[in-house]
Amino acid sequence: MTYEDPWLRRFHPAPDAPVRLVCLPHAGGSASFYFPMARALAPAMDVLAVQYPGRQDRRHEPGVTRLTELADRIADALAPWTDRPLALFGHSMGGLLGYEIASRLEDAGHAPVALFASARRAPSRRRVESVHLRSDAGVIDELKLLDGTDSGLLLDDELLRMILPALRSDYEAIETYRHHPRPPLSTPIVALTGDTDPQVTADEAQSWSAHSSGGFALHTFEGGHFYLTRHQAEVLDVIRRTVARESAASVSAGPAYRAMGG
Repeated sequence: MTYEDPWLRRFHPAPDAPVRLVCLPHAGGSASFYFPMARALAPAMDVLAVQYPGRQDRRHEPGVTRLTELADRIADALAPWTDRPLALFGHSMGGLLGYEIASRLEDAGHAPVALFASARRAPSRRRVESVHLRSDAGVIDELKLLDGTDSGLLLDDELLRMILPALRSDYEAIETYRHHPRPPLSTPIVALTGDTDPQVTADEAQSWSAHSSGGFALHTFEGGHFYLTRHQAEVLDVIRRTVARESAASVSAGPAYRAMGG
């Protein structure tokens, strides 16, 4: 199956894989961030990396500044790919976005087998932040704090001018988001975090447990907000084991389990 869609990148197609993993980037990030993950998981998983507007080949499109709108549009783009089970992996902004997308997929009768929320506090744990209202220098200071951008890029004015609009729209989407209480997802949630991440405390990561009735696990790694670049092998192992377990549970329980979104 192939679809031409500006929202999705399929770097290493695995058409025979039993599960698709949908990867959602961080603020300012692009689909290519997940190229190594897609390569490592193929052919066992068919990885779809989401490309938000306003970056790389979509740099001439305006960014989406409302997270719920972004979730709506990505859920629509995923509709043709629900012929087999989906799992969601989101880093930072992508974790919060994954939660909103999972709720839409459940409402449509396609509950994900798992949601991996990386480097993001639970939706109910809000902090008052205003990075999107800062000067360009202030936004760059935030990037340095999180240590997620190559230091050489931060010194290149031309490249910075290219990525700053996308960063600003992404931060606006995150910082204006408000969680509205709803029943917990039936989708199992796995939270992953770095032990020195300034954006997520251990308690904020643990709070994801309140957002799922289908099971919860927390994995803590040494490192900061971008711990996963240093611990890719361990993160991939968590993904593989979780997806295998949840997929097996769905198959063994039969149609009744799947109808409940288990």
